[in-house]
Amino acid sequence: MTSPRLDHPVAAVAHLTPELWRKVNRLLVRKAIAEYAHEQLFSPQVLGAAEREGWQRYELAADTEGCVYRFEARTMALRHWHIEPASIERLLDGQPQALDALTFVIDFKRTLGIPADKLPVYLDEISSTLYGAAFKHGERALSSAELADADYQTIEAAMIEGHPGFVANNGRLGFNAFDYHAYAPETGSRFAIIWLAVHRDNAHFAAVPGLDHEQLLREELGEAQLQAYRQQLHEQGLNADDYLLMPTHPWQWFSKLSLMFAADIAQRKIVPLGRSSDEYVAQQSLRTYYNMSQPQRCYVKTSLSILNMGFMRGLSPYYMAGTPAINAYLDQLISSDPVLREYGFSILREVASVGYRNRYYEAALETDSPYKKMLSALWRESPASRLKSGERLMTMAALLHVDPQGQALLPELIRRSGLAPRAWMRRYMDAFLRPLMHCFYAHHLVFMPHGENLILVLDGHVPVRAIMKDIAEESAILDKDAQMPPGLERLAVDVPEDYKILGIFIDVFDGVFRHMSQILEENQCMSETEFWRGVAESVIDYQHAHPELAERFARYDFFAPSFLHSCLNRLQLKNNLQMVDLANPAGSLIMAEPLANPVAPFAPRVEHEPAPRRIAELQR
Repeated sequence: MTSPRLDHPVAAVAHLTPELWRKVNRLLVRKAIAEYAHEQLFSPQVLGAAEREGWQRYELAADTEGCVYRFEARTMALRHWHIEPASIERLLDGQPQALDALTFVIDFKRTLGIPADKLPVYLDEISSTLYGAAFKHGERALSSAELADADYQTIEAAMIEGHPGFVANNGRLGFNAFDYHAYAPETGSRFAIIWLAVHRDNAHFAAVPGLDHEQLLREELGEAQLQAYRQQLHEQGLNADDYLLMPTHPWQWFSKLSLMFAADIAQRKIVPLGRSSDEYVAQQSLRTYYNMSQPQRCYVKTSLSILNMGFMRGLSPYYMAGTPAINAYLDQLISSDPVLREYGFSILREVASVGYRNRYYEAALETDSPYKKMLSALWRESPASRLKSGERLMTMAALLHVDPQGQALLPELIRRSGLAPRAWMRRYMDAFLRPLMHCFYAHHLVFMPHGENLILVLDGHVPVRAIMKDIAEESAILDKDAQMPPGLERLAVDVPEDYKILGIFIDVFDGVFRHMSQILEENQCMSETEFWRGVAESVIDYQHAHPELAERFARYDFFAPSFLHSCLNRLQLKNNLQMVDLANPAGSLIMAEPLANPVAPFAPRVEHEPAPRRIAELQR
């Protein structure tokens, strides 16, 4: 199961050097201060002006008696804290102390409000995040200059930060050190997945129209392997027609299924068949795997009972039953819209799924539980076949990437494109922001469009279109009265009116653009004001091109003075085992004070007219 280089115990921790440990702790403390202050968990106090123009010196009093943190920072739009990591110091009774991210959490444990029973788990997640960060900053790390021309999977594996908002973003609790090196996305390790036969009494297969189980298996396994697996069932005296074939992750099989599903295995409801001949590599989302042997074949996504960023990463067999139909519906909606076709916007369909129900846990547990989500899989289209000549793929997370030397990838892409920064950003807004806006305003359709969920198609070094993925679990039509086909009712959700546009404001403005603006200004590409003016201009052009949507533009005002601030870390700190009640996600949200809208000053009219006048303005 493990790489030979890990046979020696030293190899599993070889990247944990004192120098790297000091570096990643300083960077994580910087992020913790910035993101906790952003969410108003605490408020640093100004000590005075720093030497750099526009910067201030700040102090943060800890819960630990006699302990303060001091640093230099400047505040930007969206309550964003740009902190100089080298300036951070921890003082205990006036004496400098080493920076330590675990100690930082303990210093503020009362302020952060972490429940006592959850605190050790959160510390585990912080420690695991540091373990991974030290690996990512190690000698194998590629520079941004090298990544600017790298291939899709090289860039995928090179991403350092994980989710830009979450502090404990690489917890991955459940993996041991061997598993980390074998399965973590940043290691780039290739592995075979395990194929199972699961009895139809307990399992359900679903697919998009025109695809059945037989065809899927031929495409994903090949005829020879498919027949070999069926022969295995025959040799055990089993009827292959009674079974569905499905993949699972090696960790899931050896650590969970082989033990917790032992009854079903003994009774031949689950039959292990062997490892795939194709090799896969984990994506940033951890439980999705790209086929490196045959890239035109589907991504595979499986249940993985790893605790990471507030959830056990299972897959519900009930959700799997409706997943392909939802994907087919949304694909038809998007592909039939001429505006979205013009933008080149598309989705990677989740074309098929298998969900397996464990009858013991089903009988024992009346409510939703990770125990009910331990054995499911889906197949997602590969983007490899969608490229035209001269195009390549890049995760959108790369636009926020900063290499271990502190060099950002985005300015490097802009420089190599030959375009002025403002022109490059305009192309990016056309590929990313405007399609998302159209989905929302024209169809009430929202996704979760953070960096890892978007694939950019680049022509050279310029984005030309975007491909959305992770559809069924993270998409919604925000209209409870929408007429949905039978079986797709869960796609239409009921949320408060003032929450609806948060899919843009929080997921895009706060989750992506807030960090992008800092990178662009820090690298002298464009000022913060220029960046947000560019965003506003892109929106205004879109609105002028679609006067038929004027009423919705006025109802969900993109240029409103402020918007609600839904906090991510607060959710994780409150309950890092399950941040959100998936049956009522809007009701689970925790809000800080509203954020000033950074595009409001660039509205077509700065004053906000009553709705009829606003509609008339938009229609002109």
